[in-house]
Amino acid sequence: MILVPTLERRRSGSHYTPRSLTNPMVASALAPVLAQLGPAPRAEQILALKICDLACGSGAFLVETCRQLAEPLAAAWRREDSAPQLPPDEDELLHARRLIAQRCLYGVDKNPLAIELAKLSLWLATLARDHPFTFLDHALRPGDSLVCLTRAEIATFAWPGMEAQPLALLRPTLEAKMARVAEVRRRILDARDTKPYPQLEQELANAENALNWPRLAGDAAIAAFFSAEKPPARRARRARRRELEAQLLIAAQHKERLDLQQPLDQAVAELRAKGIRPFHWQIEFPEVFAPADAPARGSAPARGPADAGRDDAAAGFDAIVGNPPFAGKNTIAAAHPDGYLDWLQTLHPGAHGNADLVAHFFRRAFALLRPGGCLGLLATNTISQGDTRATGLRWLRAHGGTIFSARKRIVWPGEAAVVVSAVHVAKGALPGPYFLNGRPVEKITAFLFHAGGDEDPARLKANADRSFIGSIILGLGFTFDDTDKKGIATPIAEMRRLIAADPRNQARIFPYIGGEEVNTDPRHNFHRYVINFEDFPLRREKLGKKWRDADDRQKKLWLREGIVPDDYPAPVAADWPALLAIVREKVKPERDKQKRGSNRLNWWHYAEKRPGLTRALRGQQHALVISRVGEASAFAVLPGGVVLSDSLVVIPRPGWGLFGAAQSRPHEIWARFFGSSLEERLRYTPSDCFETFPLPPGHETDAALAAAGRAYHDFRAQLMVDRDEGLTKTYNRFHDPQDHSPETERLRALHAAMDRAVLDAYGWRDLQPVCDFFPKFADDDPAEAAKFLYRWPDDMHDEVLARLLDLNAQRAALEGQPPPAAAKPAVPRKPSGDPKRRAAAAGAAELPLTPND
Repeated sequence: MILVPTLERRRSGSHYTPRSLTNPMVASALAPVLAQLGPAPRAEQILALKICDLACGSGAFLVETCRQLAEPLAAAWRREDSAPQLPPDEDELLHARRLIAQRCLYGVDKNPLAIELAKLSLWLATLARDHPFTFLDHALRPGDSLVCLTRAEIATFAWPGMEAQPLALLRPTLEAKMARVAEVRRRILDARDTKPYPQLEQELANAENALNWPRLAGDAAIAAFFSAEKPPARRARRARRRELEAQLLIAAQHKERLDLQQPLDQAVAELRAKGIRPFHWQIEFPEVFAPADAPARGSAPARGPADAGRDDAAAGFDAIVGNPPFAGKNTIAAAHPDGYLDWLQTLHPGAHGNADLVAHFFRRAFALLRPGGCLGLLATNTISQGDTRATGLRWLRAHGGTIFSARKRIVWPGEAAVVVSAVHVAKGALPGPYFLNGRPVEKITAFLFHAGGDEDPARLKANADRSFIGSIILGLGFTFDDTDKKGIATPIAEMRRLIAADPRNQARIFPYIGGEEVNTDPRHNFHRYVINFEDFPLRREKLGKKWRDADDRQKKLWLREGIVPDDYPAPVAADWPALLAIVREKVKPERDKQKRGSNRLNWWHYAEKRPGLTRALRGQQHALVISRVGEASAFAVLPGGVVLSDSLVVIPRPGWGLFGAAQSRPHEIWARFFGSSLEERLRYTPSDCFETFPLPPGHETDAALAAAGRAYHDFRAQLMVDRDEGLTKTYNRFHDPQDHSPETERLRALHAAMDRAVLDAYGWRDLQPVCDFFPKFADDDPAEAAKFLYRWPDDMHDEVLARLLDLNAQRAALEGQPPPAAAKPAVPRKPSGDPKRRAAAAGAAELPLTPND
């Protein structure tokens, strides 16, 4: 056999995991599970453990688990003097591995070839000279771990979230079949090496035969969901479900008539043709997911009140480990059939459509754990960010999960410049200390911070109405611009002629500045002008009524329609007929095509006039601005009396203390973390980046902060003029490790002084960050590894973000904002009376994950 690597698994977000990662990942995941068994676990307790990999690939994590569980099993034999009689071709540890492989390990993968490779990997790890393959066909299975139904859902022929009654004819049949499957699989699990391989294959074939009917029912229900791909999908899916349900009941009544089953087989075949192979965990591995009235397995704790009513409450895996696929929204869409993302959000309520696929593996793994079980998964380093965090770790924390060990950034071994995170979660309470990046901490949040909460930061009332997106004019016809290549804007010479002909026109023509002028021009000079009628009505007419006699309701109606009585005292657009004629000619035809009614009706107004911004800027000499999209987090100070485009975020009423706070690294770290991104550029949004940011206390009156901000701004402004370079090029130099010119070094020093003033304003004098050049890694583009940023180390980033999150929560509470939805309390396990066992449980998380272990 020759194996040739292809791009298929990379496209699906899959990567082979080296042992330098599997070893510490598995050790940390198993430590709390083994601690629950006490300081001297019995052999039968260890052999009762159930460990799974939901996307096992070629079995790297299962092989590592096999190695790590074999040692305590062999130790238990020696301690109990109960070692089995060893075959002549095996030693104690090798025999332990064979038993662990057959009884304790489970794996699922979408790729059937990967399953075969995983079996081969485990056979090589348990290889005995005169023994055949370890029988693993019952535990390593092909299928999609994320496309599944529970036994209760199969019995109701419904997918998650549907309200449906159990089908009277279906449930007894399913239960009888599953009882048969469970009995056959029990014999396989209890088999010794003396049982011939073909006999075990026949036993499994018997189980598969009994499983055909439950599996068909589950697959057919899934087929109904995927039968509709486009709106109105919900109605079409339910209609198809009713059709297949009727056929299922007919086939259940006449089991001898195989032809009646054909429509169901056809529906499932169509599902498989789309590349979907469901894997219904509770029926595929019945010994793991015992009925609620079955006795708990060796290490499973007693059920609590929160488990009442769940059909899997007494069951689940003891641990789940692995390296599941990473895939963003676009990759999910490209690698899966239509409807797959809808399915994920149906399976996992509250999941965001933009979440990475790995967040769904965290959700599924958590659901498949028994109470007290643990998971240890590798993830994209966005697992603690944005929608992926909200869908995954935040949900787990809100539903009783305890993150007990995590490393936020691990550089993937080898040539690939990929940074991943390693996260371990217990299902329920687990005593600390916990370990974050190898250091003991009192808690680990969904952000993978040691402080703060799990929820998004609150929008602070103190920051309300202080930041705005610039005006959306929606029409180049408003502008005077000699650089317009589309030929829509009016030449500046014509503007000057209009002003000379009627000086009153000057009052409605303003400089127009956008992100290009801010980022590329050293002086932020403008080269465009724009007509601005603010929110004026269009014209006055004789309406038979007078403005002075109308009530407020009538006045609002006139203003909305744009036609006001002839005694209207305020300006109207028609007061500047030459300018209105330009707008009528060049803007109105395009506005007439707009779907939004207000844009068609009020064609002489900007599409978004930003009245709040206009009021805030009134009488102000300067405004603080930042480009909404840009490489650098660079704020500029612009003069008043200009129209600022929607490519800018505007903060009126700036002071030098506010400039220093906004331009500082703490705010940049915050903005890059909570703002969105466009390619590798920061997308700065007021609601996410500024309104949530807890500004330094007293920033408006802090003389030291103001002085540091002013010194930095003035030096940067002069430097840009001297070099004839705008903000973009200036910050390219700033982050260039080869640029050590005196001017660039001076700018770096002034930035550090400004950062120091900001940290002091917060009272964080214990933080003593030192900047250096650190490489920039990107998950999907190894070329990004060659880029550097002059910044604080990652640990300092995390520390500052954690403190800012705490401060945000404190400020929100002082403002009277309700706290975010509290996490559901975990049901604590009754502590053992043995103090050594309690100590072992408490120390279970003390295995810091290091890539080189």
